[in-house]
Amino acid sequence: MPAKKLARKARLLRWAMNFYPPYLGAGVRVRQISADFRQVQVKMGLGWYNRNYVGTQFGGSLYSMTDPFFMLMIMENLGRDFIVWDKAARIDFIAPGKGPVYANFSIDEQLLSDIRQYTSEGDKYLPELHVEVRDGSGTLVARVHKTLYVRLKPRVWQAA
Repeated sequence: MPAKKLARKARLLRWAMNFYPPYLGAGVRVRQISADFRQVQVKMGLGWYNRNYVGTQFGGSLYSMTDPFFMLMIMENLGRDFIVWDKAARIDFIAPGKGPVYANFSIDEQLLSDIRQYTSEGDKYLPELHVEVRDGSGTLVARVHKTLYVRLKPRVWQAA
């Protein structure tokens, strides 16, 4: 896809996700999606709508703010020839989120090359990716571990 078209798609997706009802309700804001879909920045404020019983960030909202991004980033970088799904996730809560929290997602060419290599013969590949959720002062609040399922779509061969 041409760079200008991809950049436009990134801006449109950012806008749409910021009006996605579950993200609106949780106070999640997508701050940036890079034009090449290799970096995403997300912020979640702390309000009455995502505060838990003890007044800190609700754990479900912390996970929610990180949920779709690795899958979307991989899909956009690999293209339509691949099946990409979230397979598993785990979140480790490290410290209470007492204010706004942030997550910065990043993928690189090495990851994409590995995926292409391991799936080239039609096999599935299960890359494990990690993102940290930090507060405004940089304190680690949570670590999210995501396992993706990636496979080339089956090719349908027709006899001529």
